Amino acid sequence: MFCTLNTHKIDMNKLLGVQIGLEDFIFAHVKGIKKEVEVFKSEDSLGLTITDNGNGCAFIKRIKAGSLIDQIKVICVGDHIESINGKNVAGYRHYEVAKNLKELKKGQTFTLKLIEPMKSFEIIEPRSKSGYFAEEKICRGRETLRLRAKGSATVEEMLSDVEEKATKKVDDLLEMYMGIRDLEL
Repeated sequence: MFCTLNTHKIDMNKLLGVQIGLEDFIFAHVKGIKKEVEVFKSEDSLGLTITDNGNGCAFIKRIKAGSLIDQIKVICVGDHIESINGKNVAGYRHYEVAKNLKELKKGQTFTLKLIEPMKSFEIIEPRSKSGYFAEEKICRGRETLRLRAKGSATVEEMLSDVEEKATKKVDDLLEMYMGIRDLEL
């Protein structure tokens, strides 16, 4: 649906722009739950700001606090507007979708079909104490994940700073006196 820079959260102010740095992270927000909401238009303004990704996908950028749409908790920032009263608006630019919403008559009910972006990072939680790793290893942060072309991935404990320095000194001494350099030794 859309991409954000440097945040996995749905933040419309961090939409992917034209300037991407080498150290930027790009997060893709994909389609998730479909929602159908009936809204009674009791005011002229709905309290929405709409934007699009330039590729025919209009979505809600901002919801004004205290507005008509703000009172409907099912509608969220980041929701893709798929149709209005059964009229498919896929491929429409944001100003065309806004115009369609504005043209709806006050005092009538209309139907919005929305698609909420998937929130995959919200389901990830820290491991519990009864998890696979011991609590002390998690706190130390000295493990590394080794991915192999053949075979399964393994988690290996890395050496501490002291162990690493001692290993290097022994290796240097072996090379100096015996001409042997073996990091595995």
